[in-house]
Amino acid sequence: MKLLSAFFVSILMMAPVMQANAQNYPCSKSMGGVSHCKDGKFVCKNGKISQSKKVCSS
Repeated sequence: MKLLSAFFVSILMMAPVMQANAQNYPCSKSMGGVSHCKDGKFVCKNGKISQSKKVCSS
């Protein structure tokens, strides 16, 4: 029972960290991640420009 409780507590502690990383990354996993930077904007691996307000440098 203690092992099961420890598992659920660890999952609950990790959830906010995983969510924060997702919110702060310019290109989501479904977009393939960041490919490169062009004119201060992130270009995703699927070819689309990220809608992120962050500015990148070459």
